[in-house]
Parts: sequence; C-alpha cells; structure tokens
Amino acid sequence: MKCNVGKTEQIVRIVIGVGIVLLGISYKSWWGIIGLAPIITGTIRYCPASDALGISTCDANNKQ
Repeated sequence: MKCNVGKTEQIVRIVIGVGIVLLGISYKSWWGIIGLAPIITGTIRYCPASDALGISTCDANNKQ
C-alpha cells in the first residue's frame, strides 16, 4: 500500500476518530464504532476512498 495520508491529516483523522468513539461510549450507542474507520486509516496512513478519488496529502518523501 502506498501512503496517501499526510502527517497532519493523520493526526486529524485519529483525533476525530477517538472523539467519535468516545461520543459513542458516552451515549451508549453502537454508532461509536464508526470512529474506528478514521483511526485505522490514520494509523496505517492509507485511505481507499482517497486512493479511488486520486487524492493524496502524503509528501513525496513518504510515498512507498
């Protein structure tokens, strides 16, 4: 997999994902599971949706 998520976007995705998970726990809702998607894509720095759209925020030095 090639990197298509830059460092700043990685941090934003993880923070938003954790926020969604915490809201799900707070409201005792299964909707908090949706927060796992941005956490996973931020952690592995690859997003299939961004790849399909041809979007990459990863700088040239980090592409694999």
